[in-house]
Amino acid sequence: MTVPGEVLLSIVIPVGPGDLSWGDLLSQLAPACPAGTEIVLSAAEDEPALLDGHRSALPGLAIRWISGVAGRGRQLNRGARSSNGGYLWFLHADSRLSGETFPTLLRRLRAGEGAIWYFDLRFLPDGPRLTVLNEVGAWLRSRLLGLPFGDQGFALTRSLFEALGGFPEQAEYGEDHLFVWAARHASVPVRPLGLPLMTSARKYARSGWLTTTLRHLWLTWRQAAPEIVRLARSQGGRR
Repeated sequence: MTVPGEVLLSIVIPVGPGDLSWGDLLSQLAPACPAGTEIVLSAAEDEPALLDGHRSALPGLAIRWISGVAGRGRQLNRGARSSNGGYLWFLHADSRLSGETFPTLLRRLRAGEGAIWYFDLRFLPDGPRLTVLNEVGAWLRSRLLGLPFGDQGFALTRSLFEALGGFPEQAEYGEDHLFVWAARHASVPVRPLGLPLMTSARKYARSGWLTTTLRHLWLTWRQAAPEIVRLARSQGGRR
């Protein structure tokens, strides 16, 4: 049971320069958030005036805007450290939810299994139809290799987040990918919730499906290769 005024869940949303997609996400979260939820929008810009309008329209949500040095890893960590919930859920600003999201998410988090939970990636119909192949690829990467990415909505306890040291702040990209590798090295389970989480496919529409897909594959492999070697060495040393 949640004590009145106690924050149960903190939703941390990093906001990129000029990105306003978080407004639609707030509207979707409003009727679904359980009691004891706070939302932290972590940006590198000052709070926009239009946020007051969202607060007025969504009086049931505790919404805070914090700003500081730019960088996805820095913004995620800053949002988490300024929040108050015992559970953390990291969402992208263009994420969209399904109806069963909160009951399932909270049930798994409360089970106390010390895991990182993630959703199955689905793309909104704002990009090429071929993004269905990326959905399949994300499913295989997550389920078979245990490597979900940040657009799949990581959720975990605050204590586990702190034990893993948060997201790497110096990484030029892939701070979410490296965070999961840190969990793998620490033998922390990474588990699917079995629910979809929608995200925008606009980057595929903007830069082209093939170009974007190949670029992601190359960057992921370049970042994963040394982690695979490190994991193999550590496992070999335990034998």
